Amino acid sequence: MIWESFGAAVLGLALSWAALRSLADRLPSGRAVCLTGTLGALFGAYLTHAALGADHIVGTLIGAVSVGAVTLSLLIRPRGRRLARSAAA
Repeated sequence: MIWESFGAAVLGLALSWAALRSLADRLPSGRAVCLTGTLGALFGAYLTHAALGADHIVGTLIGAVSVGAVTLSLLIRPRGRRLARSAAA
């Protein structure tokens, strides 16, 4: 489980780095992105390990990357377009 956790943390950092390289203008600070990606991957590894068991290391790492990507996608802001407010609001 320790190696799975270490692998998930490394994969989460790699995923965060890739997101920062490709979407830097649409993401918050780099520190928040790295922390979110790493913690999301660790949570995904824990969740997948609990669901599949100890013998599925590759499946656990796939689950870690999947949950890490989903948590990073929640940080993405829309492009420079602002929402127009109606006069009633």
